[in-house]
Amino acid sequence: MRVLGIDPGSRITGFGVVQVLRNGRMEYIASGCVRVTKGNLADKLKTVYDGVHEIVRTYQPTVLAIEKVFMARNADSALKLGQARGAAILAGANQALEIAEYTALQIKRAAVGKGHAGKQQVQHMVKALLRLDALPPADAADALACAICHAHHAVGYRSLPRRIPGRRGMRISL
Repeated sequence: MRVLGIDPGSRITGFGVVQVLRNGRMEYIASGCVRVTKGNLADKLKTVYDGVHEIVRTYQPTVLAIEKVFMARNADSALKLGQARGAAILAGANQALEIAEYTALQIKRAAVGKGHAGKQQVQHMVKALLRLDALPPADAADALACAICHAHHAVGYRSLPRRIPGRRGMRISL
C-alpha cells in the first residue's frame, strides 16, 4: 500500500508519500509542499488541485489520507481551509484513490503518541519513524504524519481476526 498524506492549507498544502511494506514497516518515498501564489480564489484552488493531481500521477499512491477540517480562529479561515481540502480530495478522487480522513488529534496520536503534540515534536517523530537524515519542513512533516496515521490504522485493521470468536458464520468484511 502506498499512502499519500495531505496537510491542506490555503497558502501551503503539505504532502508526504510512504510505502507500507508487507511486514508493516514504512518506507519514505517523497514529501514537499504545494505553494499557492497570490491570485483569486479559483486560481488558488486550481493550484492545489493541479499540485495534488501531479503528485498522484508521479507517485501512484493507492490511498489519499487527509486531515479533517477543524474550527480555526475564525470562520473565514476555516472556509478557506475547507475549500483547499476539497480541491485536494477531488484531485485524489478523480484518479480513483480511496480517501481516508483523520482528525489532527488522531494524526498526532499515531505519529507522536499524544494528541496535543507541537509541530516540532511531530517533525522529530516523523524523522525517527521514517529514518530520515534531516527534519522535514513543518507542512511536509504534518502530511507525512497523516500518511503514518493511515498506515497504522490500515495495518491494525488488517490484523483483526476474520471471524468473531464464539459466533458461527459471522464474518467481518474487509
